[in-house]
Amino acid sequence: MSLEGKVAIITGGARGIGLGCAKQLARAGASIVLSDRPGSEELASGVETIRNLGVSCVGVESDAFTREGSENTLQSALDEFGTVDCLVHVPAFNRRESFLNYKPEDFEAILDSALLGAFNMSQLVCQHLVENEKTGKIVFITSVLARIPNARCVAYSAAKAAVNTMMQTMAVELFEHHINVNSIEPGWIDTPGERHHYNDETMAEEAKKLPWGRLGLPEDVGHAAAYLCSREADYITGTILPVDGGYRLKHCRDIPEETA
Repeated sequence: MSLEGKVAIITGGARGIGLGCAKQLARAGASIVLSDRPGSEELASGVETIRNLGVSCVGVESDAFTREGSENTLQSALDEFGTVDCLVHVPAFNRRESFLNYKPEDFEAILDSALLGAFNMSQLVCQHLVENEKTGKIVFITSVLARIPNARCVAYSAAKAAVNTMMQTMAVELFEHHINVNSIEPGWIDTPGERHHYNDETMAEEAKKLPWGRLGLPEDVGHAAAYLCSREADYITGTILPVDGGYRLKHCRDIPEETA
Protein backbone atom coordinates (compact mmCIF):
# COMPACT_ATOMS: atom_id res chain seq x y z
CA MET A 1 0.00 0.00 0.00
CA SER A 2 1.19 3.48 -0.79
CA LEU A 3 -0.23 6.80 0.34
CA GLU A 4 2.54 8.85 -1.25
CA GLY A 5 1.26 12.28 -2.21
CA LYS A 6 -1.82 12.01 0.01
CA VAL A 7 -2.72 14.30 2.90
CA ALA A 8 -4.55 12.81 5.87
CA ILE A 9 -6.22 14.50 8.82
CA ILE A 10 -6.18 12.41 11.99
CA THR A 11 -8.40 13.86 14.71
CA GLY A 12 -7.68 12.83 18.28
CA GLY A 13 -4.28 11.95 16.93
CA ALA A 14 -1.85 12.72 19.74
CA ARG A 15 -2.06 9.38 21.55
CA GLY A 16 -3.69 5.98 21.63
CA ILE A 17 -5.64 4.82 18.59
CA GLY A 18 -5.32 8.19 16.88
CA LEU A 19 -1.53 8.15 17.04
CA GLY A 20 -1.50 4.49 16.03
CA CYS A 21 -3.49 5.38 12.90
CA ALA A 22 -1.28 8.39 12.15
CA LYS A 23 1.86 6.26 12.37
CA GLN A 24 0.60 3.65 9.95
CA LEU A 25 -0.62 6.22 7.41
CA ALA A 26 2.72 7.99 7.71
CA ARG A 27 4.60 4.73 7.13
CA ALA A 28 2.56 4.37 3.93
CA GLY A 29 3.82 7.81 2.87
CA ALA A 30 0.97 10.19 3.72
CA SER A 31 1.53 13.71 4.98
CA ILE A 32 -0.24 14.04 8.31
CA VAL A 33 -2.33 16.72 9.98
CA LEU A 34 -2.41 15.69 13.63
CA SER A 35 -5.30 17.31 15.45
CA ASP A 36 -5.84 17.14 19.19
CA ARG A 37 -7.61 19.07 21.91
CA PRO A 38 -6.45 22.56 22.92
CA GLY A 39 -3.71 22.33 25.51
CA SER A 40 -2.88 18.75 24.62
CA GLU A 41 0.28 17.68 26.41
CA GLU A 42 0.95 14.90 23.89
CA LEU A 43 0.53 16.79 20.60
CA ALA A 44 4.10 18.03 20.22
CA SER A 45 5.59 14.61 20.89
CA GLY A 46 3.06 13.04 18.51
CA VAL A 47 4.09 15.40 15.73
CA GLU A 48 7.75 14.60 16.39
CA THR A 49 7.00 10.88 16.25
CA ILE A 50 5.35 11.24 12.85
CA ARG A 51 8.08 13.46 11.44
CA ASN A 52 10.66 10.91 12.53
CA LEU A 53 8.97 8.49 10.14
CA GLY A 54 10.12 10.70 7.27
CA VAL A 55 6.92 12.50 6.31
CA SER A 56 5.59 16.03 6.75
CA CYS A 57 3.38 16.58 9.77
CA VAL A 58 1.67 19.59 11.30
CA GLY A 59 0.01 19.67 14.71
CA VAL A 60 -3.28 21.50 15.23
CA GLU A 61 -4.86 22.31 18.56
CA SER A 62 -8.60 22.16 17.91
CA ASP A 63 -11.72 21.03 19.70
CA ALA A 64 -12.90 18.27 17.36
CA PHE A 65 -16.23 18.14 19.18
CA THR A 66 -17.30 21.54 17.78
CA ARG A 67 -17.98 22.97 14.34
CA GLU A 68 -15.50 25.80 14.93
CA GLY A 69 -12.78 23.37 15.94
CA SER A 70 -13.45 21.21 12.89
CA GLU A 71 -13.27 24.26 10.63
CA ASN A 72 -9.96 25.21 12.21
CA THR A 73 -8.54 21.73 11.62
CA LEU A 74 -9.52 21.70 7.96
CA GLN A 75 -8.26 25.24 7.35
CA SER A 76 -4.94 24.41 9.00
CA ALA A 77 -4.58 21.42 6.69
CA LEU A 78 -5.33 23.53 3.63
CA ASP A 79 -2.95 26.27 4.76
CA GLU A 80 -0.14 23.75 5.20
CA PHE A 81 -0.70 21.35 2.31
CA GLY A 82 -3.29 22.95 0.03
CA THR A 83 -5.57 19.93 -0.01
CA VAL A 84 -6.91 16.96 1.96
CA ASP A 85 -7.43 13.40 0.73
CA CYS A 86 -8.25 11.37 3.82
CA LEU A 87 -9.89 11.78 7.20
CA VAL A 88 -9.51 9.35 10.07
CA HIS A 89 -11.84 10.57 12.80
CA VAL A 90 -11.04 9.16 16.23
CA PRO A 91 -12.04 11.37 19.16
CA ALA A 92 -14.73 10.52 21.67
CA PHE A 93 -14.84 9.88 25.37
CA ASN A 94 -16.81 7.68 27.71
CA ARG A 95 -18.25 8.15 31.16
CA ARG A 96 -19.21 4.83 32.69
CA GLU A 97 -22.27 4.77 34.88
CA SER A 98 -25.42 2.69 35.27
CA PHE A 99 -28.37 3.65 33.10
CA LEU A 100 -30.56 4.51 36.09
CA ASN A 101 -27.95 6.90 37.46
CA TYR A 102 -26.66 8.34 34.18
CA LYS A 103 -26.63 12.14 34.18
CA PRO A 104 -28.48 13.64 31.20
CA GLU A 105 -25.73 16.22 30.71
CA ASP A 106 -23.12 13.44 30.47
CA PHE A 107 -25.24 11.55 27.94
CA GLU A 108 -25.58 14.70 25.83
CA ALA A 109 -21.85 15.48 26.06
CA ILE A 110 -20.92 12.02 24.77
CA LEU A 111 -23.35 12.30 21.88
CA ASP A 112 -21.90 15.71 21.06
CA SER A 113 -18.35 14.37 21.08
CA ALA A 114 -18.83 11.13 19.17
CA LEU A 115 -21.72 11.88 16.81
CA LEU A 116 -21.87 15.62 16.20
CA GLY A 117 -18.09 15.88 16.10
CA ALA A 118 -17.96 13.13 13.48
CA PHE A 119 -20.67 14.85 11.44
CA ASN A 120 -18.98 18.25 11.51
CA MET A 121 -15.47 17.11 10.60
CA SER A 122 -16.55 14.68 7.89
CA GLN A 123 -19.01 17.08 6.29
CA LEU A 124 -16.39 19.79 6.00
CA VAL A 125 -13.83 17.41 4.47
CA CYS A 126 -16.39 15.98 2.04
CA GLN A 127 -17.52 19.46 1.00
CA HIS A 128 -13.89 20.28 0.21
CA LEU A 129 -13.50 17.09 -1.82
CA VAL A 130 -16.70 17.61 -3.82
CA GLU A 131 -16.02 21.29 -4.48
CA ASN A 132 -12.60 20.37 -5.84
CA GLU A 133 -13.88 17.32 -7.74
CA LYS A 134 -11.58 15.01 -5.76
CA THR A 135 -12.11 11.46 -4.60
CA GLY A 136 -11.25 10.72 -1.00
CA LYS A 137 -11.45 8.44 2.01
CA ILE A 138 -13.36 8.91 5.26
CA VAL A 139 -12.76 6.47 8.12
CA PHE A 140 -14.61 6.66 11.44
CA ILE A 141 -13.24 4.88 14.48
CA THR A 142 -16.29 3.55 16.31
CA SER A 143 -16.36 0.51 18.62
CA VAL A 144 -17.56 -3.06 18.94
CA LEU A 145 -19.71 -1.61 21.73
CA ALA A 146 -21.91 -0.22 18.96
CA ARG A 147 -23.20 -3.79 18.69
CA ILE A 148 -22.38 -5.28 22.11
CA PRO A 149 -24.59 -3.94 24.94
CA ASN A 150 -22.00 -3.64 27.69
CA ALA A 151 -23.36 -2.38 30.98
CA ARG A 152 -22.46 1.14 32.08
CA CYS A 153 -21.79 2.27 28.49
CA VAL A 154 -25.27 3.35 27.42
CA ALA A 155 -24.28 6.73 25.94
CA TYR A 156 -21.04 5.55 24.33
CA SER A 157 -22.70 2.54 22.69
CA ALA A 158 -25.59 4.65 21.42
CA ALA A 159 -23.25 7.29 19.99
CA LYS A 160 -20.97 4.79 18.25
CA ALA A 161 -23.95 2.92 16.77
CA ALA A 162 -25.26 6.24 15.47
CA VAL A 163 -21.92 7.02 13.81
CA ASN A 164 -22.02 3.65 12.04
CA THR A 165 -25.49 4.39 10.68
CA MET A 166 -24.49 7.92 9.68
CA MET A 167 -21.45 6.48 7.91
CA GLN A 168 -23.57 4.19 5.76
CA THR A 169 -25.97 7.00 4.85
CA MET A 170 -23.00 9.17 3.89
CA ALA A 171 -21.57 6.36 1.78
CA VAL A 172 -24.81 6.09 -0.19
CA GLU A 173 -25.02 9.84 -0.81
CA LEU A 174 -21.37 10.04 -1.84
CA PHE A 175 -21.40 7.15 -4.33
CA GLU A 176 -21.46 9.54 -7.28
CA HIS A 177 -18.39 11.39 -5.99
CA HIS A 178 -16.39 8.19 -5.41
CA ILE A 179 -15.72 9.15 -1.81
CA ASN A 180 -15.28 6.01 0.26
CA VAL A 181 -16.81 6.11 3.73
CA ASN A 182 -16.20 3.28 6.21
CA SER A 183 -15.99 2.54 9.94
CA ILE A 184 -13.54 0.54 12.02
CA GLU A 185 -14.80 -1.05 15.22
CA PRO A 186 -11.90 -1.61 17.63
CA GLY A 187 -12.28 -4.16 20.37
CA TRP A 188 -10.39 -3.88 23.65
CA ILE A 189 -7.33 -1.83 22.75
CA ASP A 190 -4.47 -1.03 25.11
CA THR A 191 -4.67 2.76 25.26
CA PRO A 192 -4.02 5.43 27.91
CA GLY A 193 -7.78 5.83 28.24
CA GLU A 194 -8.25 2.18 29.13
CA ARG A 195 -5.43 2.34 31.66
CA HIS A 196 -7.29 5.20 33.30
CA HIS A 197 -10.08 2.71 34.14
CA TYR A 198 -8.02 -0.42 34.89
CA ASN A 199 -4.70 -1.12 36.58
CA ASP A 200 -1.88 -3.07 34.93
CA GLU A 201 -2.69 -6.30 36.76
CA THR A 202 -6.34 -6.26 35.72
CA MET A 203 -5.43 -5.46 32.11
CA ALA A 204 -2.93 -8.32 31.98
CA GLU A 205 -5.37 -10.84 33.47
CA GLU A 206 -8.27 -9.82 31.25
CA ALA A 207 -6.06 -9.92 28.16
CA LYS A 208 -5.42 -13.62 28.72
CA LYS A 209 -9.16 -14.30 28.46
CA LEU A 210 -9.49 -12.76 24.99
CA PRO A 211 -9.51 -15.00 21.89
CA TRP A 212 -6.13 -13.67 20.73
CA GLY A 213 -4.63 -13.89 24.18
CA ARG A 214 -3.75 -10.20 24.24
CA LEU A 215 -5.26 -6.75 24.08
CA GLY A 216 -5.25 -5.01 20.74
CA LEU A 217 -2.65 -2.34 20.00
CA PRO A 218 -3.29 1.09 18.47
CA GLU A 219 -1.18 -0.02 15.50
CA ASP A 220 -3.60 -2.91 14.87
CA VAL A 221 -6.31 -0.35 14.23
CA GLY A 222 -3.82 1.79 12.31
CA HIS A 223 -3.10 -0.98 9.80
CA ALA A 224 -6.81 -1.21 9.01
CA ALA A 225 -7.12 2.58 8.70
CA ALA A 226 -4.16 2.75 6.32
CA TYR A 227 -5.72 0.04 4.18
CA LEU A 228 -9.12 1.76 4.03
CA CYS A 229 -7.37 5.01 3.02
CA SER A 230 -5.40 3.31 0.24
CA ARG A 231 -6.31 2.77 -3.39
CA GLU A 232 -6.42 -0.96 -2.66
CA ALA A 233 -9.69 -0.23 -0.82
CA ASP A 234 -11.22 1.83 -3.64
CA TYR A 235 -14.06 -0.70 -4.04
CA ILE A 236 -14.98 -0.75 -0.32
CA THR A 237 -17.54 1.71 1.00
CA GLY A 238 -20.31 1.68 3.59
CA THR A 239 -18.53 -1.11 5.47
CA ILE A 240 -18.02 -1.71 9.19
CA LEU A 241 -14.72 -3.49 9.83
CA PRO A 242 -14.19 -4.99 13.30
CA VAL A 243 -10.57 -4.97 14.47
CA ASP A 244 -11.03 -6.81 17.72
CA GLY A 245 -9.11 -10.09 17.74
CA GLY A 246 -12.45 -11.88 17.94
CA TYR A 247 -13.66 -9.92 20.99
CA ARG A 248 -17.25 -9.75 19.76
CA LEU A 249 -17.28 -13.54 19.36
CA LYS A 250 -15.48 -14.47 22.57
CA HIS A 251 -18.54 -16.12 24.11
CA CYS A 252 -19.04 -18.36 21.08
CA ARG A 253 -16.08 -20.60 21.86
CA ASP A 254 -16.63 -24.25 22.67
CA ILE A 255 -16.35 -24.97 26.38
CA PRO A 256 -14.48 -28.24 26.97
CA GLU A 257 -16.34 -30.78 29.02
CA GLU A 258 -14.89 -31.30 32.45
CA THR A 259 -13.21 -34.64 32.86
CA ALA A 260 -14.37 -36.84 35.70
